[in-house]
Amino acid sequence: MILDKEQLRRNLDEVIWKIEEARTAVSEHHIVQLVGVGKYTQIENVVALYELGQRAFGENQVQQLTERMAALDALPLQWHMIGSLQKNKINKLIDLCPYLLHSLDSIELAEALNKRLEAKAQTMSALLQINASGETTKSGVSTDQAHDIYQQIKESCPHINLKGVMTIGAHTEDTALIQKSFEDTYAIYEKVKKEGASICSMGMSEDFELAIRCGSNLVRVGSALFKSQV
Repeated sequence: MILDKEQLRRNLDEVIWKIEEARTAVSEHHIVQLVGVGKYTQIENVVALYELGQRAFGENQVQQLTERMAALDALPLQWHMIGSLQKNKINKLIDLCPYLLHSLDSIELAEALNKRLEAKAQTMSALLQINASGETTKSGVSTDQAHDIYQQIKESCPHINLKGVMTIGAHTEDTALIQKSFEDTYAIYEKVKKEGASICSMGMSEDFELAIRCGSNLVRVGSALFKSQV
């Protein structure tokens, strides 16, 4: 559905207002980046959000990222790959040169990515995905292993520029469990921050305010930006 631009403006204003309230509750100096997730919306809506000032967008699939980047090549957008990366799509993603890969979810994927990057004489910025909730349906490394794996990737994969960590909040109605998954991820971020990390990507449409209060400095918001009515 192509949305009315004024509806998109209201949606964007509402999301930004909520981000502001949450981040200033942490600190006036706590800066949060908003990445718009366009996987379920028309390209015209992405263009309208760009015209309203939004610059960073993310896609869940390499194929859709390829199509969106090609269609919107004339716009100075910052593109993020936020979904799971299959090994057979690594070369395609490298050719796209995304600003950031959020979903580096195993040492095996990191090694495969690094090998292909080396062959193409390129580098890629990425986040280590942490499965802080321990849910079997989610990708990512466990909180127990996250710091060690982060170190291992830094040491053995020189073509990957690790920028920090990412998690998806626990899939539950229990706010305490969601909060714990964010807090556990942030604790790991605090460790790697001392080693140069700068991004803690946590929070989506339904839980980004809580994520920010738990320390997130990058939120991935889709449905709240592209809803058709208030």
